[in-house]
Amino acid sequence: MSSTEFATQAPFELRSHNPDVLTCIANLSNDEVFTPPQLANQMLDSLEVAWSEANNGASIWSDPTVTFLDPFAKSGVFLREIVSRLNAGLKSQIPDLNERVDHILAKQVYGIGITRLTSLLARRSVYCSKDATGEHSIATSFDRDWGNIWFERTEHTWAGDKCAYCGAARSEYARSDQLETHAYAFIHTRDVKKRIQEIFGVGMQFDVVIGNPPYQLDDGGHNNSAAPIYQHFVDAAIALDPRFVVMVTPSRWFTGGRGLDKYRERMLASRRLRHLVDYPKLYDAFPGVKIRGGISYFLRDRDYDGACVIQTMWDGEPLGEPVARYLDEFDVLVRRNEAISILKKVRAREEPTLESVISAGKPFGLRTFFHGQASQKGLNDPVKLYGSQKITWVERSVIHQNSAWIDDWKVLMTAVQGTSAAVETKFLSKPIVAPPGSACTETYLVAAAFATENQARMFASFLRSRFVRFLVSLRKATQHANRDVYSFVPVLDFEVEWSDAALYDRYELSGEEIAFVESQIAAHDDKTGVANSHG
Repeated sequence: MSSTEFATQAPFELRSHNPDVLTCIANLSNDEVFTPPQLANQMLDSLEVAWSEANNGASIWSDPTVTFLDPFAKSGVFLREIVSRLNAGLKSQIPDLNERVDHILAKQVYGIGITRLTSLLARRSVYCSKDATGEHSIATSFDRDWGNIWFERTEHTWAGDKCAYCGAARSEYARSDQLETHAYAFIHTRDVKKRIQEIFGVGMQFDVVIGNPPYQLDDGGHNNSAAPIYQHFVDAAIALDPRFVVMVTPSRWFTGGRGLDKYRERMLASRRLRHLVDYPKLYDAFPGVKIRGGISYFLRDRDYDGACVIQTMWDGEPLGEPVARYLDEFDVLVRRNEAISILKKVRAREEPTLESVISAGKPFGLRTFFHGQASQKGLNDPVKLYGSQKITWVERSVIHQNSAWIDDWKVLMTAVQGTSAAVETKFLSKPIVAPPGSACTETYLVAAAFATENQARMFASFLRSRFVRFLVSLRKATQHANRDVYSFVPVLDFEVEWSDAALYDRYELSGEEIAFVESQIAAHDDKTGVANSHG
């Protein structure tokens, strides 16, 4: 089997008339998502191919010595499917069914529950009993109720207001014994190898670490400032030094994400990633679960040194051909293979880019919830204020930051753009040309300030183009449209109007490349798209 076939081995369909019970259970939350069995099997297919390629065609499922760990078990789906595959693969070596199953459960598959509830779910999935020593357990040689699927309550280690390991807010997670702490044992340690040996025994070494970690913890912002934690699980898995790590996480790390910059640098610089399978469409891999920016899984091979094969999935099927490429060609991971040639043509001109022009957040120092009065009546020096969903008026003296821009022509762009749709096609709002005598709250960024109305309108026309919004889409994984998402967009001469046709011609895009851009980016629904600058 070639490396290009790895993403097509487990089609997203029911394997029999009766649905798998693990496809029917509800998720705990958007942070702790149960993995659909179909996706788990696709990840295991990827592992099977990688193992075979690295071991002269040998099957991982026919090796009675290979050990597997899911250190964040929830439903137990990974361990259950591994047991099923090993049971078939080891049949000739261990013919007796009971002996074979007990060997697999006692010597090859291990897990760590993320909560008490999930540890019980995982044991039922794997042992057919909440206790590995229970009457109905299919394991026969355990002398401990938890078998090889461990869970014990772990406490956070507070360093002031935050946990020293995961960054959890003390105000949110310093809980009573009746509530889960969400202090995950796998990442609440300075020495994960030592911790694993404390749990499973001295000398325990895993060949494969696989699973779907918790994604984030609310840090006290009442769900408005949840901090990602999945990167800690990836780092801990790699620190165990297994031959393979196979993990599914949100894809936001490709381009952004709070606290993910160092993690992204390490991942992009790695030459150990063999495969990366990306689901950019909302709800595609996890039906009913909204994970903005989509999800992806990767396969890391400790002994590999080369390019990573990237495959995009759409509606559960491969989209386009998988492509092997080095991930650190740019400072973010460009997820679509078809975009690379276009971006290279733009970057080849070495033109300055818009992130050096566009303002930071809160350009005039005014928060989103700030509003002036309904009219300019009674104001000595009124300034028109563009705010959240309405225009108000304030005194000029209220504005202390970037006050020199007040008397310029400005192009404003919303700082948040996106919908709840499964597929984003606009990526940027329509620009607003704001006249002299105006400012805005942090609802907007000042994309640029100009001396003349014509320059501002030419620049707004440029920002409305499909080509510019395509370049933005390569860096924009969520609703946030901050300054960084413009980092691939070139600065041009804005004394002229740049149409898409002119931009395609400037960067010598092929017909196929143009078709790809226009398949990804929808036109804005009116010709001008510019707000009445005097209204």
